[in-house]
Amino acid sequence: MKRISRISLTSRPALLGAVVMLALTSASVASADDGPGPLGVTADAVASLREARVGALFGADRAASLAGGHFCTASVVHSPRGDLIATAAHCVNGADGDLVFVPGYRDGRAPYGVWRVTRRFLPDGWTRDQDEDSDVALATVADRDGRSVEQVVGGNPFVTGATTGATAVTLTGYPDSRELPIRCTNRPRRQSSTQQRIYCPSFASGTSGSPWINGDDQVVGVLGGHEEGGSTDDVSYSVVLGAQAAELYRDATAAG
Repeated sequence: MKRISRISLTSRPALLGAVVMLALTSASVASADDGPGPLGVTADAVASLREARVGALFGADRAASLAGGHFCTASVVHSPRGDLIATAAHCVNGADGDLVFVPGYRDGRAPYGVWRVTRRFLPDGWTRDQDEDSDVALATVADRDGRSVEQVVGGNPFVTGATTGATAVTLTGYPDSRELPIRCTNRPRRQSSTQQRIYCPSFASGTSGSPWINGDDQVVGVLGGHEEGGSTDDVSYSVVLGAQAAELYRDATAAG
């Protein structure tokens, strides 16, 4: 099967219309512990301040003309300085030039501002040989008007060592063919000791870097990993956030 890349640095025109929701017969219903709504169904994400912690990545040359220019997803994660975002390593390692992060991006607009990426932190395994078990990255963004990005939209804890599948997780991401985010909730499954997978339809190119957020609002995965996120739009992957991710977080938060 031909692998479908989850990242494209070439701008594409936005497709009209929303993601078609799958019939509920194709999804199971969430238990009370997982929150309301069906599992395994993808729909447009509703605009809110909490959802705005997830945003899109752009080349800095698109900062003044955002529409159609995003290529990956990232999210604000809690840090002492409030300046940290998480994404996939393949999103920021291969990206040429400077980048900007736009939390809550919708329809060409930046309701919470455009934030300049200042530093990128990648695991050694990725920088050496692009090991798929190291496909996670952190980056810092510069303050705006004396405020950090976390002060503006909040941030979710970046948690390592969580048990895969213990609770359902919600993915929110930006397909590069659309100008607003989609979201899906389902239970992740163990792919291997270093990878986890999830069934969520229509997470296509551009959704790499999407956070996997559990019921405690913790980031316990980042879309990427196996096959840079998956060979189809309907099954996505994340590295298991373990000791390597914990070291990455320590490095990013210790950097001056």
